[in-house]
Parts: sequence; structure tokens; C-alpha cells
Amino acid sequence: MKRFGTLLATVGLVSLAYAADLPTTKPEPAPKPNCFANFWTWLNSSADECPLSYAGVTLYSTIDVGYDYMTHGARFNPSNPDGVPYGISKYSQGRTFHWAPNQLSTSNVGVKINEPIAYGWSLVGQASFGFNPYSGMLANGPRSLTDNNVNTLPHQSMNGDSSRAGAWRTAEMNIGLSNKTYGTLDFGRMNSLSHDLIARYDAFGGSNAFSLVGWSSSFAGFANTEEARINTAFRYRLQYQNFRVAAMAQVGGYSQGNPTNGFYQGQLGADFGNLSLDGVVGWSKDVVSLSNFAGADIAQLDHTGQYFIKLNNVYYDPNTILKATLSNNTGVLLTAKYKWEKFTFRAGYDYSRLMNPSDQYLDGFHTIALGIFVPPGQVNSTNYNYHRTLNTVGLGAKYSIWDNLDVAVGFWYQAQNDFNFSVTKQGLTVGAPCTGFSTGISSSKCSGSQDGIGFLIDYKPYKRVDFYAGMLISNVYGGLASGYLHTQNLDPGVGLRVKF
Repeated sequence: MKRFGTLLATVGLVSLAYAADLPTTKPEPAPKPNCFANFWTWLNSSADECPLSYAGVTLYSTIDVGYDYMTHGARFNPSNPDGVPYGISKYSQGRTFHWAPNQLSTSNVGVKINEPIAYGWSLVGQASFGFNPYSGMLANGPRSLTDNNVNTLPHQSMNGDSSRAGAWRTAEMNIGLSNKTYGTLDFGRMNSLSHDLIARYDAFGGSNAFSLVGWSSSFAGFANTEEARINTAFRYRLQYQNFRVAAMAQVGGYSQGNPTNGFYQGQLGADFGNLSLDGVVGWSKDVVSLSNFAGADIAQLDHTGQYFIKLNNVYYDPNTILKATLSNNTGVLLTAKYKWEKFTFRAGYDYSRLMNPSDQYLDGFHTIALGIFVPPGQVNSTNYNYHRTLNTVGLGAKYSIWDNLDVAVGFWYQAQNDFNFSVTKQGLTVGAPCTGFSTGISSSKCSGSQDGIGFLIDYKPYKRVDFYAGMLISNVYGGLASGYLHTQNLDPGVGLRVKF
């Protein structure tokens, strides 16, 4: 026994001596591979993993190019960021093949700032612009409208109103302060809360070519596309545990480059495990919706070959004027997302109510696009004597076949009420009967609807690269088809997107 005790003591002393030589801290983790080792290594890193940053400033860019076919398309327009009409449009004509830009998302270049200051506060901000990668032109929806002032409907190229109006800040330009505890407050040009919410909850991420709510920002702008971005606004956002809140308010009006004379939105959302819910409510005053003259008011051709538009015995350069319809808008947007294994399901509901504006602007005003104005007598401030309401539902699902291969499908449906009425001084409502069908219906104020079915395959051989193929089938009916040349378009397309 004595010998056995001596042996145990010896083993214990040896163990203690060995333990004293062991490291007292955990070994250092293996260094991360250098994402700038070569081009392919960098390409296979995400923007978050390997940003192009220096001193708190990060440069980023997206280039999206492709090719598509349309059953009812129109000529390419270099001014418009989409270039071609992916969804059915009033001027849609016959079959077309196109080099198609920005199908998955709008090409852009930008910088963002996130520089720590002190006590947990950081200076944050960003500035970016969108462009058409085939023409190299800054995105400018109003300019695409003036491009077609002298063209009748069957001869128009792609055009449409937009919150992007040709300036270097076509997307966002804002600056603010951020704190993980107290939230983020910023000021400047920014997306509306409803715009960002639709892009986040859409199964296609707000794709311009394959999603109905991505093709037209009027859904994000509660029926007016210009309202998707505000030029001078304050925005506050706060995340607390699994809840989030946000508020946004515009200062200034048309003179500050805004599409409204008053804009307010609030947001509330939360995550419950795999379920995410968000809602936005908003109200806006004197919202602008621009349209062109479609060749109907072309008066003369002078000796230089220049067309003019004659309005009330005044001649205007067609490159400088547009028509406008004003409204006060109220909207509600509700969204839901649920993740189950390899599936992600999304759903949304959008309600918009349009009323006559607070102000009439009989003498016209300058638009958000530099050098383009609305002349006297071309402002419609009585279009909504009877309120217009739009109800939109959207459903979508995405399935991840592999980590780098996704397929998605989506469906969207919008219904419009019959607002072909007027209210007399005596308070009586007088309606004009809606006659005809589809494109031949008597008024665009008659009840109607539109829908879209989208499909998408997205393959990422590298984290910064998408090869994709998709299609949107879009249709219009009743009052929403009034004046259209055709009522359906299919736009199968393929493309390549690279993020820097």
C-alpha cells in the first residue's frame, strides 16, 4: 500500500508539471482567407464579407444586363432605366426582341458611410444613382415621357413617369446618426418606407422585369410612382429585440424637388421565429403623376424642322413640357414572410385611396426633372371628384434547390373601383354609365383590374454573380385597359447581374 501511494503521488506531480506547461488561453483562430487574393476569390465573396471600403467609406455598384422577347413590346428608350416595357403598357405594340437592361434590379453606382464617432454613435449616409447600362444615361422617367410628346400611341418608345429624374441622386442621397440602442435618424433623399417594404417582401426582390409590383413603382407609391422616393425627408428607424418601428416625414415641397407638398409614413414590424410581419401607413398631399401629350397637340413644324406644341396660343418646345394629375393619397401596406426549410413564402396587401388635391396649381409648376415643367392649364386637379380606390394582393414563394440556385413564382392582382362619378354643389353624386369592354371601354375611371404571374430561376456560380431567366405575364381588364392598344404581354428574358 505504501508503494501504491508513492506511485499515485509521483503520477500526480508529473501531471501538475505537464499542466503547467499547457497554454493558459484558447488558441488563436485560423486567419480568414484574403478575399482580395485574386479576382475569383473576391468574386466569390459577398459585399458584406469583402467590401470595397476605406476609412469608413464603401463603394458599391450593380450592373444588370440581358436580352428578352415580348409579345407586345415597344421600342427601346435610352432615357428610361428599364429601357423597354416589361409589363403591358398603354402604348405596347407588336412582337419585339431587345437587349434588356435592369431586369432583376436597376444598375447603380454609390457610396455609403459608416464611421464610428463616440459612445456607440456612428455617422452614416449614402449617395447613389441608377442608370441604363446600355445607353449609359442616368435613369430619367419624365425625360422618357417628353421623348414621346410628338409620337402618337402606336409609334411611342418605352416611357413612363418615375421618381428617378436624371439627377446624380436618382436613387438616394442622405446622411444621419446611428446608435444600436437609440436607432438611426437621417435626412435627405431616400426611398419611402413602403418602397423598401415591397422590395423586401416580394418573392422576386422587386424585379423590374418579372414582378408586377417591381415593374411599376406605383404600388410602392400608393398609386403614384413619383412618391416612391422623397427628396428632402427625415427618417427614424429603431430595432428593439424582435420589434422594429420607423417614421418618415417630408419637409419642403415642389421647390425642393419633391413629388408632393406633404408626405408622412409610419411602419411597425416584428419577427416571431421564422415569421416576419410588417405594416406601413401613409398620407401625402398634392402628389404628382406626369403624362405626355402623345402627339395629339402638335401644332406646327418650323423652318428648322423643330416641332412645337400649341397650348392657348403659346408655342412650347415638346422636350420641356408635360401634363400632370394631382391627388391627395392615403395608403396601407401589410406584408408577411414565413420560412420553412428550403421554402420562403411571402404575402402582401396594398390599399390606396386617391382624392382631389389640396391645391390646384392652375398656373403650372416645375417637375422633379430639371428643365421640364407643367404649363398653365395642363394640371388636372379634379380627376378624383369621386374617390378612386385600389386594392392589391400579392402571393409568392421561393424554393432553394441548392445554396446557389433558387426558383420563385409570384402572383399579383389589383382591382379598381368605378369612380366615373362627379359630386354636385347640392351633394348629389352623378355617374356616367360605363359602356364597352376592355380596350374599348368608355372611361379609364370605370371599374377594372390588372394581374401578373411571374417566374424566375436564379443561379449564383459566385456570390457576386447572378445568371437568371424569368418571365412576367401581365394583363389589364376593364377601366384599367381603357385606351390600351393590347391587353396582355409576355416577356421571357435571360440576364447577368454582377455586384461590386
